[in-house]
Amino acid sequence: MAANEDQEMELEALRSIYEGDECFKELSPVSFQYRIGENGDPKAFLIEISWPETYPQTAPNISMNAFFNNTISLAIKQSILDKLMEEVEVNLGTAMTYTLFEYAKDNKELFMENQPVHIVTSVGNNISIGTHEVAPSSKKSHKKEQLSKTQKRKLADKTDHKGELPRGWNWVDVIKLSKTGSKDDE
Repeated sequence: MAANEDQEMELEALRSIYEGDECFKELSPVSFQYRIGENGDPKAFLIEISWPETYPQTAPNISMNAFFNNTISLAIKQSILDKLMEEVEVNLGTAMTYTLFEYAKDNKELFMENQPVHIVTSVGNNISIGTHEVAPSSKKSHKKEQLSKTQKRKLADKTDHKGELPRGWNWVDVIKLSKTGSKDDE
């Protein structure tokens, strides 16, 4: 079988296996991404595999340069790539994309054991990334509500010249309350 026939068969198999899997993404017929770990998991990472023309007789290109992996240290990335390349050597000559993704899923904890946990917190419009010992910032920026001209006019009609509501605006009419009391009072 020619390399292209092998690639077509593997592509068809990958599409059927990962159909509906949100972690899998087909970038092109010869390039794929798989997210190892759940969204929001600080130890999740993304593997990108692309096939050269002579794949599977030659090794696929494996990359961890996706923006998703920015919080992972270079040493951890290199360690993961080295272990994946060991798997490539064992499986050379066979369709191995599925095998590599599953190997990474099975060994995720081992790969990421030395990775410090980063917590991403969003406070107002500011996003900060820190280690788990750092408490999130207590400073909050409140965005002022934008009002239309009509809303501003109605608000101005209700308030005095200082922008305050008149005295008694939220008072309850006692007579109306007595009329609306329960039926047991009668």
